[in-house]
Amino acid sequence: MREDRFDIVRDERTSRSYKIVHHSSGLDILLAPMKDFVQTSAMIGTKYGSVNNCFKTDEDEDFVRVPDGIAHYLEHKLFENDDSDVFELFAETGADANAMTGFENTIYLFSCTENFCDSLRILLDFVQKPYFTQENVDKERGIIAQEIKMTLDLPKRRCFFELLNAMYHVHPIKIDIAGSVESIEEITPELLYKCYDSFYDLNNMALAIAGNFDEEEALAICDELLVPCKDKKLEVSFPDEPYEVVKRRTELKFSVGVPMFEIGFKCRPAEEKLMVKREVEADLLLSLLAGRMSPMYKELTSGGLINSELGREVFDSRGVFSLILSGESNDPDAVLECVLKHIRLARENGLDRAQFELLKKAEYGMTVRELNTPDGYAENMLAFHFYGLDTFELQRRIAQVTFEDIEKALDELIDTENYSISIIR
Repeated sequence: MREDRFDIVRDERTSRSYKIVHHSSGLDILLAPMKDFVQTSAMIGTKYGSVNNCFKTDEDEDFVRVPDGIAHYLEHKLFENDDSDVFELFAETGADANAMTGFENTIYLFSCTENFCDSLRILLDFVQKPYFTQENVDKERGIIAQEIKMTLDLPKRRCFFELLNAMYHVHPIKIDIAGSVESIEEITPELLYKCYDSFYDLNNMALAIAGNFDEEEALAICDELLVPCKDKKLEVSFPDEPYEVVKRRTELKFSVGVPMFEIGFKCRPAEEKLMVKREVEADLLLSLLAGRMSPMYKELTSGGLINSELGREVFDSRGVFSLILSGESNDPDAVLECVLKHIRLARENGLDRAQFELLKKAEYGMTVRELNTPDGYAENMLAFHFYGLDTFELQRRIAQVTFEDIEKALDELIDTENYSISIIR
């Protein structure tokens, strides 16, 4: 009989459910069997990303500031242990493995159609066995430095981070996830172990599994391999970010056929418990303002100001919330003027209620479909769990949102005096 506590999370609308096992090691394990699939996906993640560069645990007297890019550096190094390459181990089981470092989280994952138990053992083993030496850290430095230099030649990525630097004064969201060639020079084995010990505490992590697997087998492997650890009371510190943007405009010369642009409206950050609500409202608002059926989009395309694409993004993180429009145009300034004009018109004339109802239904359907695959289910469980929410919270918020909520969001979220535009010519 298992002694771990567990919760069953259900969604009444779709009849979906999954189990959260609060493992004695400190790790939360999210389990969603999907017996109709041949594939299984497993993801273990830590609430540690590029913005977490100032932190303390109960072992520290004060906050520790570490070099930019160290979370990404750590992800790279964790795949290399003292006697083998982890990717080679996964290849032997036939699993497709990967990892990713974002602004807030680092995720290690695999998907497979066979040998699930062997692959899960590899995953749980290597994330708990860091191996950093001066020699292998120095070797990785050259590889990551080359990666950083390559990203500097990617115009779309440069356009995005130039926008963040134009919008944000001091928040670490403005720093590239990989850091800089200069910042990674400061990374040492000792600093990597410090960050690992602080953030790769099982109490700061979670494991999500979805697909065709046996729950008891998976939990037995967790019992075998997870090493219990003490909760270190991790705290992360962020600087106070001013409301106003740094500057309205930034422009770079690049070798591109058509100029690129990113337009960002900087908003006040949402409280963490209200983040999903704000995201839903902001996403539907952007769709109403700039989606394919909107007057703004029709004017931009009919006037030849953009091609068929106008990207929309609700960009949020701890202490960060902004609405972003992006695309290509021979006249980015004319695009900006069109965007600002249609925001003003929406405030004067109101939004389209019938269009809102159609977009709401489409958005709800899309979120339901995202849970139709093991990859999507596991990814959603993990992402929402890190916010202290269940994976059905997004669907609930979409179902609850009203037209009046979106009208209010138009007034509260978009300040036409608090924007930046980034242009790559």
